[in-house]
Amino acid sequence: MKLGTFLMPLHPPGRVPSETLREDREAVILADQLGYTEAYVGEHVTDLAENVTSSLMFLSSLAFETKQIRLGTGTINMPNNHPAATAANVAMLDHMLKGRLNFGISPGGLMSDAEVFGNFGNDRLEMFVEAIGMVLDIWKGDAPYNLKGKFFEVSTARTMIPEIGQGKILKPYQLPHPPIVVTAVAPFSKGVTAAAARGWDPISANFLLPQWVKTHWKSYVEGCDQGGRKADPANWRVAKSIFVTDSDDALAKRYAHTAEGPYHFYFKQLIRKLVGFGGRSNLFKSDQSEPDDSVTADTMTPRLVLAGSVSSVVDQLLAFREQTGDFGTLLYACHDWMDPALGRRSMELMAEKVIPQVNAALRQS
Repeated sequence: MKLGTFLMPLHPPGRVPSETLREDREAVILADQLGYTEAYVGEHVTDLAENVTSSLMFLSSLAFETKQIRLGTGTINMPNNHPAATAANVAMLDHMLKGRLNFGISPGGLMSDAEVFGNFGNDRLEMFVEAIGMVLDIWKGDAPYNLKGKFFEVSTARTMIPEIGQGKILKPYQLPHPPIVVTAVAPFSKGVTAAAARGWDPISANFLLPQWVKTHWKSYVEGCDQGGRKADPANWRVAKSIFVTDSDDALAKRYAHTAEGPYHFYFKQLIRKLVGFGGRSNLFKSDQSEPDDSVTADTMTPRLVLAGSVSSVVDQLLAFREQTGDFGTLLYACHDWMDPALGRRSMELMAEKVIPQVNAALRQS
């Protein structure tokens, strides 16, 4: 099992953005130093709690401060960006990273973003499919492109000067393009199946119950069968909220499971968006007959955050994997560093003690 990290990121809106952005950069740089293999960063334009407005801009600030870690957009919300801009900016960052880029994409789930960009009420899945299709056509094709869809158009036919390079969009460093990943939220995700059929790989969200995470493997296998490729657990990434201490289980539970720590805030925000506004209470229920008001930060944080001493978290991770099935990369979900020393130490312990012990146990099983 490899270890990566995923930052939504989500901070209390009252915190100073310059401080939280610096903190998030420090988390990725630390992950690079500790040997984490990947780091994904999300983006939203209309949310003060999730104040990375462009994952590409954020990751570009890390291009020359990281050495080995692959950096991933987690995700670019395709309907909110013109395909030509996405194609050009992803290609540029791929060159800056010399191929250490993963291209995470989605239709985008924040409706205030959809509204501000004028596509609230549109078929966002249809927009997503059109947008990524155009990006791929730009990369595999040649100017002047002449792409026309229901929502977007791409052409430089009237203005290109081929002999000097005008009118041509940069192609990526990785050919034909960086690896494409999609974040899976829905149980029994049809999106995972469609993505796998196209050769893309899934990331299972960190806020899903293990029984729903498990369903993504079946969806992935179905898509790989449709695409004529072998489904390999090594290509499945699973995100999980985790907090580790050296040996203090009581401290870990207080920091990770109660309002004394940042994880409780995270789930309070998330549940307000997904249940209170988004009608997605099913994500948090093992039994769909449970009332919606049973889904709270108090009830869900202990169920969804693995927390404890090193030995305890090792046992919890092995039990989690027993429930979900085999997967290739565990993405440690970074949360607000309410206590920076505890936040950094948890990341260190994951890399230096937890994952090595998990892998040793898996080899023996």
